[in-house]
Parts: sequence; C-alpha cells; structure tokens
Amino acid sequence: MIVNKNKVLIIRSLYNMSYRMRFVLFLFLFLFINPFSSVAQDRKELEKQRIKLQKEIKEINSLLFESQTEEKNLLSELSGLNRRIRVRARLINTINEETEKITLEIGKNNKEVELLQKSLKELKKNYANMVVQSYKNKAQQSRLMFILSSDNFLQAYKRLEYINQYARYRVEQGKEIIGETEKIEKLNNYLAETKEIKERLLLTKKKEKRKIDKEKVSQESLVKSVKKKENKYISQIKKKQKKEKAIDRKITKLIRDAIAESNKKTNTKGSSFVLTPEAIKLEKDFVSNKGKLPSPVERGIIVRHFGKQSHPSLKGITIESNGVFYATEKNANARVIFNGKVMAIQVMPGKKKAVLIQHGNYISVYKNLENVTVKAGDLVSTKQKLGKIHTDKTTGKTILAFVLFKEIHRQNPEEWVYKN
Repeated sequence: MIVNKNKVLIIRSLYNMSYRMRFVLFLFLFLFINPFSSVAQDRKELEKQRIKLQKEIKEINSLLFESQTEEKNLLSELSGLNRRIRVRARLINTINEETEKITLEIGKNNKEVELLQKSLKELKKNYANMVVQSYKNKAQQSRLMFILSSDNFLQAYKRLEYINQYARYRVEQGKEIIGETEKIEKLNNYLAETKEIKERLLLTKKKEKRKIDKEKVSQESLVKSVKKKENKYISQIKKKQKKEKAIDRKITKLIRDAIAESNKKTNTKGSSFVLTPEAIKLEKDFVSNKGKLPSPVERGIIVRHFGKQSHPSLKGITIESNGVFYATEKNANARVIFNGKVMAIQVMPGKKKAVLIQHGNYISVYKNLENVTVKAGDLVSTKQKLGKIHTDKTTGKTILAFVLFKEIHRQNPEEWVYKN
C-alpha cells in the first residue's frame, strides 16, 4: 500500500506542478502578451498611415508633375515640390516609427519564445518521469492485479478511478506538449515574417531618403529662381486673389437674390430660403451626411485649404480661400456631392463656368469648369457629372475650386466631405 500511496503523491505533485505552470503562463500572457498585441495594433495603424502617404506621393507625382507644360511656372513647380518633400518627410518619420515598433515586437516575441521553450522543457521532463514511473508500475504489477488485490469494492473502485485519472492526465500532458510546440513554431514563423518586413521597410527608407535629398537640391535651386522674380509673383498672386474675391461676391449676391425671391413669393422676410417639405427633408439628409459626402472630384488632392493660410512657396505672403481647391487629372469632370437642384450657372472670366447646386439652405459651388452638362432647374443626384474641369495652359494643372454655403455663409468643405 505504501507504493500505491507514493503513486498518488507523484500524480498529485505532477498535476499541481502543471497547474502552477499554467497559472504562471496565464499571468505572463495577461501581463505581457496584451501589450504585445497593443504594439502589433499600433504597428498596423502606422502601416495604414504609411500606405496612405505612399499613395499621396503617387497622386502628387501624377497630378502635379506629369502634366507640366514646356513653359514652366516656377511658383507652381516649387509649390508642388514643397508639398512632395513634406509628405515624403512624413513618410520617412512613419517608417522610423514602424521599424521601432517592429524592433520592440521582435524583442518581446523573442522573450515569449524563450519562456514557452522553458515551459515546454519542464512539461516534457514531467511527462518523461510519468512514462518511466508507469513502466515501473507495469513491471511490478499489472493493472488488473492492482485492482483485484483490493480489500473491498470501494478500494477497487478508487484504484480503477486512479488508473483512469492517471491515463487521462498523461493524455492531457501530451496534448499540452503538442500545443506548446505549435505555439513556439507559430511564433518563430511570425518572427521570421516580421524581421523580413523590417528589412523591406529599412530598404524603402533608404530609397525615400535618397529621393528627398535629391528633391531638396532641386528645391534650393527653385527657391533661388523664384527669389529673383518674387515681386512679380507677389503682384500676380494679389491680382488673382482680387479676381477670386470679385467672383465670390457675385456668387454671394446671386444666392442673396435667390433667397429674397424665395421670400417674395410667399410674402415673408428672412435670411433663409422658403422650403417645400421635400426640400426640408433633402436639407436634413444633407446635414446628416456631414463628413461622409463624396469628393467633388473622382480622383484628386487638395492643393489649397479653406480660410487664411501662408502661401506654400512665398514666405510672408498670406492668401485667403473661400473654398477648397482640388488638383485632378486632365479632362476630369466635377461631380455633385449630394442630391439637389441646379440653382444657377455663372459665367466666369475667361469663359469658364461655375455651377451652383441647392440642397435646401445649403449651396455647393463648383468653379473653373470648361463646360457644363446641366442647366438651371435640373434635378441632380449624388456623384452626377456637372462638366469638364479647366486645365491651365501655363501650369498644366487641372484645378477645381469647390465652395460650400449655408445661405450666404461660407462653410469649410473639408468638414463635410469624406476624407479617404
């Protein structure tokens, strides 16, 4: 009976050891693995940001550089180059952050592998001891004889239960060993993949650094050339800003007159349009889609934001924008951002056109169109084409000026249009 008691003690000690190991492993996973997953999650966000920046650089190259004319506009070229350098610098910073996260992840995963290997070694050692003990027990006495030699039925039942528990425990330990082995294998494979990603990122970083160094040389050369004609460019900018303000005043007057006409028809006075129930619902739908409205161009990048801002190329010069300017591809069409009605079509200097679309008390304006495919009074739907955008012969750029009003009050279009 002393031998049998020893067997039970061995199994209990092994079981308790396994439990402690499992508890330690659980504690490890809770304290350390969760931060690992957080690191991996942060890295995924950086990866998304990197891909977005790489896409933006491609768009800049395509929309701001490929369409250049032989007669170069130095100010336009410098503006595009400055933008590309800024985006590329952000890309390099993002790659730096991403590689740092990967290095941290690799280090922590190596520690996890090391701990799992220690755990696996202990499991295998305990399992080997069980196998040896089982072999010795079989040599001394068969299982059947062990049960039949019981003093009573209760003792026989307990011995049978002990044998079954012992067998189950061996199977459980075997499965645990297989599970730990698979974990280590998966982690090692993941580590190999992660290291490969890091190497590719470092290579990309080197390429981007070479490009930005080359671009900065071109930037310095362009700055010198622009400096020589700085007064000329400042004069051009002021004239252009004056023309834009004149156009905006005409559009504001056009909207104010339309509101007055709307009120006159119903003998009311107010600063808003008198709307039909359908128009009220349309406006409500328009407002509920704030931040989710599609871009007025299918493909493009913003080259001028809303409000007062520093000129992208000339220091000390402030420009003001009543809307957002999108650079897009040649022969591109402007498209309506939401269902509405064509309120008016305005002819601008140089025979270019602006289309005003009414969405209740909101009016979206699409300026710098070569031609239009709609007429006043037409009902239009979201993403419907309004007309081809004008391409400047000097710069080779195709720019859409997009303005948004609530009554006669200008809104920031970037707060309304979805940023992809």
